[in-house]
Amino acid sequence: MDAVVFFEDERWKAFKPLTWTRPACLLRTGIFPLWEKVARLFPGRSVTVHTRSYLTATLKQRYQKEGIQINDWDGLYGRELLLVNGRTLLRPTLASKAEKLEKGVAYLSDDELVALYLDASRSGEALKILRRNQPLTKSDMDALKNLAAKHHTVDENLLLRYPWDIVNANGELITEEFPFAVQGVAVQGKMEPGAVLYGGEETKVYLGKGSVIHPTVVLDVSHGPIYIGDGTTVYPPTRIEGPAYIGRDTWIVGGKIREGSNIGDVCRVGGEVEESIILGYSNKYHDGFLGHALVGEWVNLGALTTNSDLKDTYGPVRVEIEGEGRVDAGTKVGCYIGDHVKTSIGVLIYTGKKIGVYSHVHGVATEDVPSFTIWTKSLGSEGDKVELLLESATEIHERVLARRKMPTTPEDKELVRVLFEETRQERERAEVRIGRPVL
Repeated sequence: MDAVVFFEDERWKAFKPLTWTRPACLLRTGIFPLWEKVARLFPGRSVTVHTRSYLTATLKQRYQKEGIQINDWDGLYGRELLLVNGRTLLRPTLASKAEKLEKGVAYLSDDELVALYLDASRSGEALKILRRNQPLTKSDMDALKNLAAKHHTVDENLLLRYPWDIVNANGELITEEFPFAVQGVAVQGKMEPGAVLYGGEETKVYLGKGSVIHPTVVLDVSHGPIYIGDGTTVYPPTRIEGPAYIGRDTWIVGGKIREGSNIGDVCRVGGEVEESIILGYSNKYHDGFLGHALVGEWVNLGALTTNSDLKDTYGPVRVEIEGEGRVDAGTKVGCYIGDHVKTSIGVLIYTGKKIGVYSHVHGVATEDVPSFTIWTKSLGSEGDKVELLLESATEIHERVLARRKMPTTPEDKELVRVLFEETRQERERAEVRIGRPVL
């Protein structure tokens, strides 16, 4: 095929608040984001991501260096296309099957479209649907299926349905993907004298170029490998348990990074983290517990912020999913925190709660927090749920990026404005008032 296209369907809503600011295929679980798990099997092919139109400008800026096209369709006419559902989780164990995809076949899982391999004569019909730059409806998906000469039902359940699916798969995927991420490359970083490798061989640790592990830090690979990216520094006293992934230019500033942890690029992380994913550019600098959680970008968790990932009853946690109501997510379930969220000192987040984009949380979050909301409900204040003004959100956005020496572009500002409007119904349903919080 000539190109790989990751399409977005209407189940993007199930992954809110993380998908307010990205399509699901850009989320990461294991070492690689979802799109890269597929694209790496087809080197040399162009990659295009289909998503909502309001995300186009900002994502184009961000991903152009990685060679990913966002809603860019004109160059795909007359070419063979592999269309892949953006919620597809392709494990390394299935790579050989993916490489044997047949032209003209639609691959289905529980009657949902996973992938469709089209020759050049049929790709134009698919592009008519995709170029609307809106999530595909059921009728859109049926139309794509009808472009195939035949249908094939896959035995494996390849499609993610909920945010906890991403968290639950993470630890095993780090172990499975570690050999492919390392590919026999020698360790390029440095373990200072006094740093300890415990429980296994050096081949279970990868240190990227310019990374430094300080004295007394413990890397425990008893239960899985540890991948640490370029330019990352791990300060004492820190214990990192594999399987674990830490991206580039990140600081681990002490504490326990427990098994199944996944920390993205340019983060500042301390305290205790267990089986959680932090996407990037986020801070958890101080003590506090983060467990079985999925955290977006540009998040700042204040000192002693802690989430619960197990109910007192040891019973199932039910998470509110748009259009479905309360869904059983299992017993070990953390929280789901959207981009640009800020928590103050000592915030507590109950099991399975979602914190919407650009929200500020004070006290205890016993309920889902809508986007662009200043939450003080547990403090007994008069304005317990107050809307964060658009002007304030934009100003804070600029300050936060400036701390990483990154500019706020006009496209970024426009995205904040659009998100403010798109999330208005969240605040209206929660009876968030307009005014000033009283702390």
